[in-house]
Amino acid sequence: MHLLGPAIICAVRPHGEHGAIVRALTPRDGMQPGYVRGGRSRRLRPVLLPGNLVEAEYRARTDEQLAQLSVELSHSRAPLLAEALPAAAIDWSCALTATALPEGHSYPHLYEALDGLLSAVEAAPSAKGWATALVRYELLILNELGFGLDLSECAATGARNGLAFVSPRSGRAVSAGGAAEYTDRLFPLPQFLLGGGAADWNDILDGLRITGHFLARDLLIERQADVLSSRDRLVERLRRVTR
Repeated sequence: MHLLGPAIICAVRPHGEHGAIVRALTPRDGMQPGYVRGGRSRRLRPVLLPGNLVEAEYRARTDEQLAQLSVELSHSRAPLLAEALPAAAIDWSCALTATALPEGHSYPHLYEALDGLLSAVEAAPSAKGWATALVRYELLILNELGFGLDLSECAATGARNGLAFVSPRSGRAVSAGGAAEYTDRLFPLPQFLLGGGAADWNDILDGLRITGHFLARDLLIERQADVLSSRDRLVERLRRVTR
């Protein structure tokens, strides 16, 4: 087994006295774990940070063996970790990716989307500039892993116009007319999820409420649910921005 190419560092945990086990997302080979010798050294600690883009080389004698991983830094996002909101966004998006994705499955769209989200966090002057990208990334993960929402038509009437809500049970859109007296049981559907474009903070928080519900219910369950604490911290910080 020999893989060589770009990768986004998603999770790092110490292993032994000096090493680290790293999970990184690659464009062609999906999530790949590897052991980095000396990964806790002064030289490599700044490289092995979630969100960093590296040139990665994996080597293993068999597919079942944990690969030896060597990395060269291509682009560092370490300066963002000193800022509370960008750091929380990077922490959550990388933790979600590392936890949710099975190893060795190719997800090229997710690689591009995660790189785009991290670049938006880096470039945007405020959280409002990347928060919509975060909601879309969470929706994409749900979709890629078989838990996608159906926002194409009303679950009650089949109408494609006037979609205003999402059912927390089915994940399907519901129109204003189809909701009838059940609006208090449905999630408001922010229009940026249908037509793109800008969104205000209420729409962004509504989008995060939708994705958070389905991530917790369908994807991050049992031991994987621990990672949701990172998301809770991020959402709470975003709420403070809107007050």
